[in-house]
Amino acid sequence: MSPLHGIRVVELASLAPAPFGCMMLADLGADVVLVDRPGGNATPDPLRRGRRAVSLDLKTGAGVAALLRLAERADVLVEGFRPGVAERLGFGPADLHKINPRLVYARMTGWGQDGPLAARAGHDIDYIATAGALAPLGRPGEPPLAPLNLIGDFAGGGMLLAVGVLAALLERERSGRGQVVDAAMVDGSALLTTFLHGMLGAGRWPFPRGGNLLDGGAPFYDTYRTSDGEFMAVGALERAFYRELLAGLGLAGEELPDQYDPAGWPVLRARFAARFAERTRAEWTEVFAGVDACVAPVLAPAEAPEHPHNRARRAFVEVDGLIQPAPAPRFGRTPAAHPEPCRPASVEEILAGW
Repeated sequence: MSPLHGIRVVELASLAPAPFGCMMLADLGADVVLVDRPGGNATPDPLRRGRRAVSLDLKTGAGVAALLRLAERADVLVEGFRPGVAERLGFGPADLHKINPRLVYARMTGWGQDGPLAARAGHDIDYIATAGALAPLGRPGEPPLAPLNLIGDFAGGGMLLAVGVLAALLERERSGRGQVVDAAMVDGSALLTTFLHGMLGAGRWPFPRGGNLLDGGAPFYDTYRTSDGEFMAVGALERAFYRELLAGLGLAGEELPDQYDPAGWPVLRARFAARFAERTRAEWTEVFAGVDACVAPVLAPAEAPEHPHNRARRAFVEVDGLIQPAPAPRFGRTPAAHPEPCRPASVEEILAGW
């Protein structure tokens, strides 16, 4: 049995963060029922894997009544509406706790359930900007660089939602009562900058964007173009790894500035860039294979499944004809569920099984 075997989750269809959080719950063995809109998404989507999907119009009395029947027998309900929408439609937390006091009611929003921006629209880039997570990203003198929608939607949103649901389920074992989980992407994005605030407080982040130790300012923590137009990633922070980096680049005997002297970083960057430009990505990968220099090839998403380490770890799986990341983390005794495509079901079929 998987870790969440026997946990019943009702997920109201939404975009990106909540589906990712529910995908994680399904990967861990929860029985997740996706309440889809009529005519919902029929194309293969990794974020929908591991579900059964029912079609309900939640703007009708019949649709809400069917949802209430599911919620009455569920452990968790997840919704991603703006604050107040679920209440207006008749399935807010107070409505559902009347029929199921043990229900964990998880709410996924950008700005949270309260605050001046709670009712406003937004997207990942807005949440991470407000949380202080966007400003440090990018090159010196250039605008901040949006890191796809990984920080706000998925790490600060969906993963935060999953952690909140798991914590509420654990607490329910003691209290016997459900509760509301208010998962806001702006909160989660801020939480992800905790380490950065520690560095700021200690005076270890003194320079503007792109000039510090971990934001591409340090030449030994950056990416370099190779002769074939690809890139290598360098993360040789510790001096022992830095020595291996210099050896691999053929610079061990050269007189160079000290590793941690920012005044010498432009010289180091120029030398590293010149050396990496002399060979292809494959050649540099071979040079640093088996060497603790913290150097790795920069792989495109389509290339990552074929990397020998990812293949050995079975880090990617094929579901519904689409290669995608496998469930994580790993468990020694109760392995995660094998992902299956989302399949249609009826409310009566689900209730009969529950």
